[in-house]
Amino acid sequence: MSLEEARAETAARIEALTAQLAGIVETASASSGDDEHDPEGQTIAYDRAQVAALLAAARHDLNEIDAARARVDAGTYGVCERCGRTIAPERLEARPAARTCVACADRRS
Repeated sequence: MSLEEARAETAARIEALTAQLAGIVETASASSGDDEHDPEGQTIAYDRAQVAALLAAARHDLNEIDAARARVDAGTYGVCERCGRTIAPERLEARPAARTCVACADRRS
């Protein structure tokens, strides 16, 4: 996947999650029920928190993709930020915004 494809996909994910979060907030404000004690399942607060977390992660991904695009412009895209070696094309295909090679990424774990 290219950086442009990853950016478009991530932007679409942000748009969908933003709409989903707005729908949850709208439903919560329209409802006068006590969802905290609803025996039928998850609470509205749980759903809101889950979607908000997914939205935050998507925004982080978009920032990483934009940082990768800046590295392309600077001529440093595909160079590991830790060791300075070339990042394998397969890694960049799987994770276009990767900042490190596989060996350095494994050392972080």
